[in-house]
Amino acid sequence: MKKLLIASVFIFAIISCNSISNPKTKNQTATSSAIPTDTDVKKGTLSNGMTYYIRLNPKPEQKVELRLVVKAGSVLETDKQLGLAHFMEHMNFNGSKNFNKNELVDYLQSIGVKFGAHLNAYTSFDETVYILPIPTDNDEKLEKGFQILEDWAFNASLTDEEIDKERGVVLEEYRLGLGADKRMLKEYLPKLMYNSRYAERLPIGTKEVLENFTYEDLRSFYKDWYRPDLMAIVAVGDISVDVLEEKIKQHFNKYPAAKHPKQRTEYTSPNHKETLVSIVTDPKASRSTVQLYYKGKEKATPTKTVNDYKEDLTINLFNTMLNNRLEELKNSENPPFIYAGTWYGNLWDKSKNAYQNYAITSETGQLEAFKTLITENERVLRYGFLESELNRAKNALLNAMERAFNEKDKTESSRHASEYIQNFLNQEPIPGIAWEFTTIKELLPKITLDNCNSLIANYIHDDNRVLIFTGPDKKEVKKISENEVLNLLKEVKNTTLKPYEEKNLGALMSTIPTTGKITSIAKDTILNITKLTLSNGAKVSYKQTNFKNNQILFNGYSYGGLSLYTDEEILKTSLANRALTEAGVNGYSKTDLQKILAGKSVRVYPSIGGLSETINGSTTPKDLETFFQLTHLYFTKLNYDESAYNSYKNKQAAYLKNAISRPSTYFSIELDNFLNQNNPRHVGFPTEEKWNKTSYQLAYQKYLERFADASDFHFYFVGNFDEETLQNYCKTYLASLPSTYSKENYKNVSSKPLEGILEKHVTKGDEPKSLVKIIFSGTSENYLPNENYYLKSLGELLTIKLVEQLREEESGVYGVSARGNIHKLLLKKYNFTISFPCGPENVEKLSEKALAELEKIKKNGVSEKDLNKIKETQLLEHKEALKQNNFWIGTIKNADFLKTDVHHILNKEDKIKSLTSDHLKKVANKYLTKNRIIATLKPE
Repeated sequence: MKKLLIASVFIFAIISCNSISNPKTKNQTATSSAIPTDTDVKKGTLSNGMTYYIRLNPKPEQKVELRLVVKAGSVLETDKQLGLAHFMEHMNFNGSKNFNKNELVDYLQSIGVKFGAHLNAYTSFDETVYILPIPTDNDEKLEKGFQILEDWAFNASLTDEEIDKERGVVLEEYRLGLGADKRMLKEYLPKLMYNSRYAERLPIGTKEVLENFTYEDLRSFYKDWYRPDLMAIVAVGDISVDVLEEKIKQHFNKYPAAKHPKQRTEYTSPNHKETLVSIVTDPKASRSTVQLYYKGKEKATPTKTVNDYKEDLTINLFNTMLNNRLEELKNSENPPFIYAGTWYGNLWDKSKNAYQNYAITSETGQLEAFKTLITENERVLRYGFLESELNRAKNALLNAMERAFNEKDKTESSRHASEYIQNFLNQEPIPGIAWEFTTIKELLPKITLDNCNSLIANYIHDDNRVLIFTGPDKKEVKKISENEVLNLLKEVKNTTLKPYEEKNLGALMSTIPTTGKITSIAKDTILNITKLTLSNGAKVSYKQTNFKNNQILFNGYSYGGLSLYTDEEILKTSLANRALTEAGVNGYSKTDLQKILAGKSVRVYPSIGGLSETINGSTTPKDLETFFQLTHLYFTKLNYDESAYNSYKNKQAAYLKNAISRPSTYFSIELDNFLNQNNPRHVGFPTEEKWNKTSYQLAYQKYLERFADASDFHFYFVGNFDEETLQNYCKTYLASLPSTYSKENYKNVSSKPLEGILEKHVTKGDEPKSLVKIIFSGTSENYLPNENYYLKSLGELLTIKLVEQLREEESGVYGVSARGNIHKLLLKKYNFTISFPCGPENVEKLSEKALAELEKIKKNGVSEKDLNKIKETQLLEHKEALKQNNFWIGTIKNADFLKTDVHHILNKEDKIKSLTSDHLKKVANKYLTKNRIIATLKPE
């Protein structure tokens, strides 16, 4: 079932990717019909109690998405097992009955399944989910895939040796979550999750338990909770339902149901009469937040009936309307917050729902933001919404569902798999998009303004209320008190408020421009690309595809960009350039545009880059003309609005003021400044001093110059469109753009990278956390496309070897990556970077180990086995990319931008297959020897 409620934006980094459902409190006397289950999914139960979901789905081709879902997470841990639900997830990749240590990942890499990017898992409070995509081009791969799921479910090895080795890896993951956010979370969590087990069971666990738990503690968790009645298998992909069902029965039916299963308690949160306030500060906090929760008093129940579904829709419309009002306030000249959102749904404890408000504020703006949130709640409570607001919200929802319906035969298997996971875990209905679209069209007209307005009276109450404020602890920032917060609640209740008002808006473009002409048409019949030349000199290339029914992607560029700015102009405009589109177009503000475009799928983003001015976006066949109109207006009618600029500046300045207190951010800024110390055009981190030197007027003037000449623009379209319609819109909206025929090109203003063997050491923070970056950079005399490919491939292969060495052998990192590339234009710079977080005590040792792995490749090359791993991954990814619009628009545009032959793409598979160990060895020795920087972050 497509989620209708806005999910919480406040998800803590230390929690592993928790997928959240939103059960509602229902009227138990409702007698409407039940929501059906999609007939395209086969749901069944094995004799041992294990559930399964199967669906034939051809997108992507020759691939099946497998999931093992375990209805067991950290909330089920005993005090001796804190963190072991998550630890168990790790151990399932460290040996099983049919896959010895490292064999599982090793095998999957050999068939093109990348660890992390494809193969993955997550643990949350109530569940653990394993994610396994498997190619289905032969029976052996499919069989192995199900064997892996079987071993995860029932046959983990859990040897003493491997458990001890994995402690280091999990402790490194634990280390990544340390810092101000976690310290503040520990303080306010007992009030947010009042007297709830969830407050004591964060999935990452505690350092003490992770270091000291016994082997039996872990094995007992596996034995107690990894059992058939708490598990589901999800299999969605390009293979028949009968084959998948037979595999499931073959691998899982043989395991008996647990004879004396441990009771799986469903934990809840008790109600509380008082308002709980938590005001938490930390010297290292990087931002200030306000959180407001009105927790429900009754137990939440799943969506089961059509009446329940209608209630979901009503809540969705309510959320949309109130969030639109908050967005409008955010865009005001002196915004009361940097960001704000509201939604109704469950907290971590899924037994209860809560009406939730959230805001990110300036360090001194928490009370103002809090007052604004409760004021807007009060305004809705007194006056409700407007009919125009409801109509826009309905149009937006209907448009989203129509897009999903139109793509029903092109939906990715992973999307379906996610829905079935939620059905198993949270009883979320899975009626299918056809039923949902039909039902929404029937129900939306029946949802009245009164239905939406009446919700907030049940949401707002004085009991079961929690207020949380977090921010930096600074002498110059006055601390707020609990009395101030509680007094504001009373003040707003008794204040005089006016109803929300809005003006009537006209059409996006009232006057259609004079139509131009297409002066030439050239067709590339090999790649099915058509190139138009318009009467104003602009070029248009397009490729029709059927990969998505409802998607059209757009891109465009003109050479020049910031390279044509003087050094002084760069420093005065770079920050303001990002604010230019905040002003809106054609006399309409950004808020006006959002209202005009409500219910339409139209996104257009102009920008000015280093070597070009660009414009890109996306739309659907239905909204194509509106898209062209907006594109035309960004060329010709961009507004100049000081208040919109000030709004953007104020939000950015407030948000970034304390960002530098985050050690990783501080490290990135310091390293960036170090690497660009010889670049007079480097702007760097947007400090208050740099904002004060910024000229919005100059930035606007330069934007007009950059977009004044359409003759040297080349536009690209890829997707499902009618060719004649596209050509007509090109003539009307692109050929009519002004042109000066300037024939501009970019200038070489690039600065040389640092040379020599250098080091950069940064100290920041008080947690035992370090970061390491090993950077090889320089310039090349000639750009050789093959060498760029070899350097990228070297990064992929070295990542595999570093994971094996630094994570699996040394247990010293949670993650590590290596990547490289060579730029064709200007100075032909190359860059190759190895990055990993670790403990401060391991920085030198692990850096040496990483460099030693690189030296092995430089001396001996790589094994055929490892080489085939990255080749299989590249072949698999390329095969899937050929069926994606994003890939094609990037490929076609980049071929023109870089002046290369787009037909090289036809040789990509042969290029991958011909990759050798010698290629990687030679490129490593050519580029990764002379210039090297080791940059490290260590705590103060």
